[in-house]
Amino acid sequence: MPVEMGIWRMDGDRPHRLSPTTMPTEVMLEEFLERDPSLLGDRLLVIGRQVRTPYQKLIDLLAVDAEGNLHVLELKRDRTPRDVVAQVLDYGSWVTTLDHESIIDLANGHLDRPFETAFEEVFGTPPPDELNGALTLVVVATDLDPSSERIVTYLREFGVPVNVVFFTFLEDDGRRYLARSWLAASEEGATGVGTSPRNSQGKRAEWNGTDWFVSFGEEGTRSWDDGRRFGFISAGGGTWYSGSLHNLPVGARVNVHIPKSGYVAIGEVLRPATRFDQASVLVDGKWVHLADQELSAPYRHGPPGVADSDDDAEYAVPVRWWVSVPRSEAFWVKGMFANQNSACKLRQEFTLARLAEHFGLDRKTQTH
Repeated sequence: MPVEMGIWRMDGDRPHRLSPTTMPTEVMLEEFLERDPSLLGDRLLVIGRQVRTPYQKLIDLLAVDAEGNLHVLELKRDRTPRDVVAQVLDYGSWVTTLDHESIIDLANGHLDRPFETAFEEVFGTPPPDELNGALTLVVVATDLDPSSERIVTYLREFGVPVNVVFFTFLEDDGRRYLARSWLAASEEGATGVGTSPRNSQGKRAEWNGTDWFVSFGEEGTRSWDDGRRFGFISAGGGTWYSGSLHNLPVGARVNVHIPKSGYVAIGEVLRPATRFDQASVLVDGKWVHLADQELSAPYRHGPPGVADSDDDAEYAVPVRWWVSVPRSEAFWVKGMFANQNSACKLRQEFTLARLAEHFGLDRKTQTH
């Protein structure tokens, strides 16, 4: 049974219980949830309202959470419990088939700003590469009947990620209140739903096979002025930092980002990662020993012995810059991709398109 929520107004020493009343319209509840889906308990971004399926049915609300998982929110309205539960299951069967591109197109058709920008405004981070890895189904009701409870409880026993939330509308002395209860509680999330098992195929953005994200963290041990002048990227101080540089293939297109600043360069990898003290860079058409150049930063991590070990050493990758700017001119738009790894595949089309436009780069011919 759901937890009943009672609300009392304290009149001196005597409590006065507020009596539930009928919500003016369920459309109003739908509008409330679209404006503030946190009424369900989780932070959500609504990416569609009255979403039309290929079967000519309309999903009341479709939302996404911070992990990129989708939530189908369906109002009970005047339908029977069997009908509304069958409907939300039908919607779920279609929503699980949506790929990364379809989700973003759907969101951009509903939102008044790009999906990536809206996602970061709500959750404080850019969207993950994978969307729709898991699904949550929620029936939204203004009342709850025994039949709904039996059906949903039975489905949950078989691992179906469905729950019922009902809202009670109350009025008191001209003020209006909305109280929420869940049919079933869960430790997995505030919605009490949990999620369906992750799709083994996932819904990751396609990678173009060329673009990589590179983080150039300065932090006193390296200088972007050096990297820009002599044509290299570097990382070190532990294999967690330097290891991903070894994944960069010759010919890869690197999009260089300085943490807390933005993107500063795009270029082509010329040689694999090498220990900094052994690396060479291409300067004026000639390969020169990087450590012999007049550098601004030490590129060392720790005292002698520690800094000289292969695990803790700095590693460098020579790059031919197609475009580069000083840190003071770094480019950043809310919703763009950023990552703590020194290097990883850059899949987000939103970021790639804005970098190409900002830096005047032809991504097909790789010219500036």
